[in-house]
Amino acid sequence: MPRDVASRAAKAVCDEGRGVGESGRAVYLDFTDAIAHHGEDYIRDKYSNLFEMYERITAENPYVTPMRIYPALHYTMGGLWVDYNLMSNIPGLFVLGEANFSDHGANRLGASALMQGLADGYFMISYTLGDYLRNTSPEPVAAEHPEFTESVKGVKDYTHRLLSVKGKKTVMEFHRQLGLMFWEMAGMSRTEKGLKELLQKIPELRKEFWENIYVPGVGEELNKNLEFAGRVADYMELGELIALDALNRNESCGAHFRGEYQTSDHEARRDDKHYSYVAAWEFQRTDQAPVLHKEQHEFEYVKPSQRSYK
Repeated sequence: MPRDVASRAAKAVCDEGRGVGESGRAVYLDFTDAIAHHGEDYIRDKYSNLFEMYERITAENPYVTPMRIYPALHYTMGGLWVDYNLMSNIPGLFVLGEANFSDHGANRLGASALMQGLADGYFMISYTLGDYLRNTSPEPVAAEHPEFTESVKGVKDYTHRLLSVKGKKTVMEFHRQLGLMFWEMAGMSRTEKGLKELLQKIPELRKEFWENIYVPGVGEELNKNLEFAGRVADYMELGELIALDALNRNESCGAHFRGEYQTSDHEARRDDKHYSYVAAWEFQRTDQAPVLHKEQHEFEYVKPSQRSYK
């Protein structure tokens, strides 16, 4: 928002205990001065969707009553375990931002994803990764090593395959088509019917991709079209796995919402009895189904509970 509006809107007062429990602290976001200065129509034009959402949840009119802002459980999307240096349990593999677990949970406020990325990337990793490299002496690997030779050959063969199709559809066309399929059948709300249809369409699109893709340029120099084509090919494999996992999980939880599994209030209906596990899918081959491995969660102190915004 404009700085003058922000300064007026941020006339926040702290009120012990009101709205969040006996020991809580609520912060009120008051738009009174901003409305008096610019008019309600100006504020409504900029924030009507946010204000409407807030009023639906709290039954309070934010144009009249200051908005209650306070820490609450937002969502937990998982993430890889890291130590205080941001290194995973694989030596040398550092995990930054929301890819690690460190700042998720009840302390996760708006924009903390951005702040976590900045804190990890700007303040921490420059020191911890440098310290790791300074104290690590990896064994030299010769270009004649069998794995090195195999890797180089694999990249060359893959590049040649992409460039030699010489089809009629661009990478962008396939990318948009794949994205639209996911938007319609595996978006924020998924259903069994849509996911099954998607799992039929992805192999068909992949087959067309390798028969009709057109990638201009060559492989001996920087080629953004070639790079993008490789990414879209990966998106198809990853997308198929996402759809398969979503179909396999007969519940609604976190960012996964299945239309068949919701409460009478249209909240997510979880099944902690059958789905409290970490899922790791093992890749076999493109033409074979991946294998699901499970690691059960054990909750010793904090028990899972049903989320509700009401």
